[in-house]
Amino acid sequence: MPYYTKLGNLPKKRHTQFRRPDGKLYSEELFGTEGFVGPTSTMYHIHPPTQVTGWKNLYSTKPEYVEMDTMRMRHLKTGGQFTPPKGDSVTGRIVLFGNGDVEMSVCNPAEAMGYHFKNGQGDECLFVHFGSGTVRTFMGTLKFGPKDYIVIPKGIIYHMEWDERPDSGDEDKFGGHSKAEMPFGKFVGFETANGSHILPPPRYLSKKTSQFLEHAPYCERDLVLPVADDEHPLFTDELGEYEVRIKARDTVHSYIYDYHPCDIVGWDGCYYPYIFNIDDFAPIVGQLHQPPPIHQTFEGHNFVICSFCPRVLDFHPEAIPVPYNHSNLDSDEILYYVEGNYKARRGIEQGSITVHPQGIPHGPHPGTVEKSLGAKWTDELAVMCDTFRPMFPTKAALAMDDEAYPASWTDAPAPNAHANGSANGAAGRTPTTARLDS
Repeated sequence: MPYYTKLGNLPKKRHTQFRRPDGKLYSEELFGTEGFVGPTSTMYHIHPPTQVTGWKNLYSTKPEYVEMDTMRMRHLKTGGQFTPPKGDSVTGRIVLFGNGDVEMSVCNPAEAMGYHFKNGQGDECLFVHFGSGTVRTFMGTLKFGPKDYIVIPKGIIYHMEWDERPDSGDEDKFGGHSKAEMPFGKFVGFETANGSHILPPPRYLSKKTSQFLEHAPYCERDLVLPVADDEHPLFTDELGEYEVRIKARDTVHSYIYDYHPCDIVGWDGCYYPYIFNIDDFAPIVGQLHQPPPIHQTFEGHNFVICSFCPRVLDFHPEAIPVPYNHSNLDSDEILYYVEGNYKARRGIEQGSITVHPQGIPHGPHPGTVEKSLGAKWTDELAVMCDTFRPMFPTKAALAMDDEAYPASWTDAPAPNAHANGSANGAAGRTPTTARLDS
């Protein structure tokens, strides 16, 4: 995280005696990364955090990628019957794409978590599409709702609790299930696969103070930090058997704590979980069409996460508000469609994912440039992950894949097409409306 904060009770000086009401010492822990030169927080536990037992391997989390030698544009549908409710907020995650830097998953949790979880392998950024609840972490509680990014750095112990299931099976969201079969919500997850961290872009921050700069599209006031109150106390002082599942080395391990894992009475530092709601992103607009980097929200090693939000469109009198054709020769572009008017574009709906790999030009669908002229506003909302190494699909992604998508840019026979069809077999398709975001 970019700035210092604190919560709970702390001694005046670090590494000094800090005693419990019974006279015993609290157990101090320095919690951070990059040895002793990266971001850290200092924590004070009721019990020594080293006292764990009963470790065992549970299951592998290593994704199996397919079609690694195939480069083509893709369209996935993740709504309704394509992603039926399964598992909990950890076991229900379905990895769709990934590489050595980042994995992208979707989750419709059907069960409550009966354990605490710690990702010891990478940072997590969970974008909540539907549903609400709380994330109880050992650094405090975060209340989340629709369109929240929940950023959980590597090593944070947490338990994700959802509120009530939705009242009805909304076909667009969950596929018409009965209430008993409904998931608690839906989120899209991004997880670092190389130990890097998900942080605000450095160009938004002061090099001297790490403060958000004036040109940044969001700032410290927009971030929701962990809280503690009567309803959500910071710590629990209870003994018993508590399972904490730890992901590391592409495997989930089970450990047993003889005390509640949320036993921290106070902490301070610059390493902690937080929430940022996408509606608090202030889009940067211009006289002419602005490139995707203006939408950047977070970044990790070799990837960025962008927020395409409702905004005023380009205001030059002859502006073309839809994107120009572009070949991003170094990046794969993956877009998750959250909400907005996609009805004029064939097949795009809430929960759609489009993939445009590096080296293949993409841009507006036929007819949409002329149709966009004079538009003043876009209400579309989408989350994008751009990577600097190819993203490979899993078998789960292929099961949702629309194989006709690559041909959707053709609306008339090619000049050399035969009478019985176009050169790519897609002659005569109805033009569709391009998104206004990428």
